[in-house]
Amino acid sequence: MTKLNPIADAMSTIKNASDVGKTFCIVEPAGKLIGSMLGIMKEEGYIEGFELIDDGRGGQFRISLNGNINKCGSITPRFTVKTDEIEEWETRYLPAKNFGILILTTSKGVISHETARHEGVGGELLGYVY
Repeated sequence: MTKLNPIADAMSTIKNASDVGKTFCIVEPAGKLIGSMLGIMKEEGYIEGFELIDDGRGGQFRISLNGNINKCGSITPRFTVKTDEIEEWETRYLPAKNFGILILTTSKGVISHETARHEGVGGELLGYVY
């Protein structure tokens, strides 16, 4: 099976494991971008933590879940977002104001939409979590 979108695969694995009440899940292959997204999810309290497991191939992330994820997913295509457009995308992908996060890749790295708004930077949408 070819993995065409590793971010979508990772997000659906996390969502499915969370839906059935598992305490952890394994995401592979492990990449820097997915690791950065997991870091944002940990900072915001959606996952308990994660660790990189080097299996000699693509690597794996072992993610500890805490049951705080209602839904998460990747956003394709990766839409470009300007600072003043963040609110429009927030209403499109998140169920309510101040509920959930959009994850963006910017010139300042991978950050949440709140941080992007605060820093005054735009970027490309990667995914959402709530």
